[in-house]
Amino acid sequence: MAIQSTDKFETLAIHAGASQDNHGSVIEPISLSTTFAQTAPGKPIGVYEYSRSSNPNRKSLEDAIAVLEKGKYGLAFSSGSATTGVILQSLPQGSHAISIGDVYGGTHRYFTKVANAHGVETDFTNNLIEDLPKLVKENTKLVWIESPTNPTLTVTDIALVSKTVKAINKDIILVVDNTFLSPYLSNPLTLGADIVVHSGTKYINGHSDVVIGVLAVNDEALYERLSFLQNAIGAIPSPFDSWLAHRGLKTLHLRVQRASESALKIAEFLNKNENVLAVNYPGLESHPNREIVKKQHRNGLGGGMISFRIKGGADAADKFTSQTRLFALAESLGGIESLISVPPKMTHAGIPKEQREASGVYDDLIRVSVGIEDVDDLIADLEQAFK
Repeated sequence: MAIQSTDKFETLAIHAGASQDNHGSVIEPISLSTTFAQTAPGKPIGVYEYSRSSNPNRKSLEDAIAVLEKGKYGLAFSSGSATTGVILQSLPQGSHAISIGDVYGGTHRYFTKVANAHGVETDFTNNLIEDLPKLVKENTKLVWIESPTNPTLTVTDIALVSKTVKAINKDIILVVDNTFLSPYLSNPLTLGADIVVHSGTKYINGHSDVVIGVLAVNDEALYERLSFLQNAIGAIPSPFDSWLAHRGLKTLHLRVQRASESALKIAEFLNKNENVLAVNYPGLESHPNREIVKKQHRNGLGGGMISFRIKGGADAADKFTSQTRLFALAESLGGIESLISVPPKMTHAGIPKEQREASGVYDDLIRVSVGIEDVDDLIADLEQAFK
């Protein structure tokens, strides 16, 4: 099925990266072969030689991600963390990186406990726009953003960061983790990012049954460098995982639209609840960067993620999250089912308390991933947990 530049997101989600086999299969079959025959040494019959280097299912997913992120090239990896690892491995030894302070715990762990092993040092800041000029060094090679951040849902003006970074040094790579929004709500490459990354485990797959990571870029040289490392390191997803993630991608717009609509209603409920100290949700008009949200997100939608602080401290957070019926107490996000977690004890437990709290991740913070269940049932579940 040939796609056109005028096709809308919903059409592209179904048809981008789709290919038919010789039998005319509407849905691409799973190609499990690890190796592919050659007509002569160094002359494969088709475009594939060995599945670590490339595989039909992985290539289809990568092509679809590139299209939906409005980029030229896509790459898929064995996990979101593997995606992070490959990007940081691409930096020269002795490089310096700058990261937004309120970042996923696994990303923070990689910066502070892995990347530094090959000489990449990182500075974290909770005021990226203001601090960038004074943090950039001669050896700064990368700036890392999450927008919205995990778990305080802080929104960053990506275009402004890009403009600021490139004015200082056009060769600094700007990476945006778009996991919380998905390609349906935001396309950071169009705002000046050099690389957009996702934990594809989340919204892209959407069914909590695949661990996978993806990225998209426009620059050919950057793509070639990352593609080389993808093959050399071997941090690749299986054909089946690639196929499942691609299948999930086809309903991305339906799931994210529903989750966003429900999340807004839940955030409004939480905002009025006497047991709640504060609510973080980009869809609320009260969000500090609501005007940026309207500029960067499709139709100003806030996405399916909410975090809030509960009265009663850590004990109340523990008790509340243990009482929900429909919200499963579990890490991860972006699936069809609703999840609830306590970041300081779960996803962000490895970050020192002082550093966590400087980013707004207090012991009473609860994170919610809104699924596609009936929103009234979800609100009723939260009500009974509060009681």
